[in-house]
Amino acid sequence: MIQFKVLLSIAALILSASGSLAQTASPYAGLERRSIKALSDNEISDLKEARGMGLAKAAELNSYPGPLHVLELRRELELTDAQRVAAESLYAGMRDRAQPVGIKIIEAERDLDRAFVDGTISPAELRSRITAIATLQGELRTVHLETHLAQRSLLTSEQISRYDMLRGYGGNRTPHGSQRHGGG
Repeated sequence: MIQFKVLLSIAALILSASGSLAQTASPYAGLERRSIKALSDNEISDLKEARGMGLAKAAELNSYPGPLHVLELRRELELTDAQRVAAESLYAGMRDRAQPVGIKIIEAERDLDRAFVDGTISPAELRSRITAIATLQGELRTVHLETHLAQRSLLTSEQISRYDMLRGYGGNRTPHGSQRHGGG
């Protein structure tokens, strides 16, 4: 009977330990199969297509609209033909500037990943690669934020307020400065 209790206790410990192991699995489990470990397929696609990826939240959420969303809301915002053409030009220019930077980020992340796979990375090389990636990420974010800055200057304060409301940003806020920005 004592041996049975000991075996039962050991079995309980093993089950408890295996349950604990399952509960501590990394949230990264499965990501090791990615072609570039630091980037999801969606992130790679976003970088290739110059999508915003939330890089312009500082502008977007502070009454600096982006041209893509302005174009999507052109009827509701009652854009003039001149504003529409200007927004289209801004968006095309942003894409032309952002796509090459996005591709460089993908390549830099791929090279970093490869250096880890090969086991050849040194602390100095790591720092250099990370600095280069951070510089590219900053450049990409700047492209997106500059585009929001330029877009805002093409809209009236009323259009900006309407944009914020339509996008669900806390109702009808008054944009900074409340002056008419142009685009008429």
